Amino acid sequence: MPWLFGNSAKRLQRNVRYLKTLARHITVLLAASLAACSHTPQDRAVSDPSPVVVDTAPAVMAATPWQDAVPRPDPLLPEGNYSPYEVHGQTYTVLASSEHYRERGIASWYGMKFHGRQTSNGEIFDVFGATAAHRSLPIPSYVRVTNLSNQQAVVLRVNDRGPFHPERIIDLSYGAAVQLGFADQGTTPVLVEALALTGVDDRRRSPDATYRYLQLGAYQSLMTAEQIVADVTADGDYVATITPVDVGRQRLYRVRLGPFADAVSLEQAKKDLVAEGYAAPQPLP
Repeated sequence: MPWLFGNSAKRLQRNVRYLKTLARHITVLLAASLAACSHTPQDRAVSDPSPVVVDTAPAVMAATPWQDAVPRPDPLLPEGNYSPYEVHGQTYTVLASSEHYRERGIASWYGMKFHGRQTSNGEIFDVFGATAAHRSLPIPSYVRVTNLSNQQAVVLRVNDRGPFHPERIIDLSYGAAVQLGFADQGTTPVLVEALALTGVDDRRRSPDATYRYLQLGAYQSLMTAEQIVADVTADGDYVATITPVDVGRQRLYRVRLGPFADAVSLEQAKKDLVAEGYAAPQPLP
């Protein structure tokens, strides 16, 4: 491997970091599996619309306190908001805004088949999380979903596309279905109301302003995450942070770099990191 040779101290440091990183990646393959194959609206369209039987879900739900999604003015990015888009010959259009959206219809839920996979905007689907899929609301949006059969309500973050069943208007996580009391029956009549937020930055038509950070990975070990940060910031080229996040019953530590000044510098950093042996970083807003 000729790239290992060279006289500069910086090149030697990068080579050492590459070998250390390669060794760590072998031991953290399970954490790397979070970057599962992203799925498209078509993937959700061909899924079984009937309820998914989750044998261990009730016990996990009993041990995991429910938390509604907390609305925040996330930017609207191109990822997950392609419009129009087509599924099974049917064309769908993403709304310009979620403002004043209010609709009654049938809700369903989806579960373990998609747990740990990427949603339409690249987030990781948590079967117990406060999330939902919708055909036309901008991603992300926040909605209050009320079960009209019992008046139970939850606040959810829309981060996926679906359901592509003509008689249903929204697809909820299994956890949300449990909270609304219809997990066993599979579907229920609901009222879906978008929550108004101020300060939402619509970047769907501004590709150069889409992403500001790079996520290097999500690790089970805080020590591993700290070592990654130490290695990648050794030259002073990047600023890195660690953010803990709970996925199901597991705590992970996400390492991200940035913010970058523009898309050009972000893309160059991505290429440099891959050349140094890191797995391809994921752009983030």
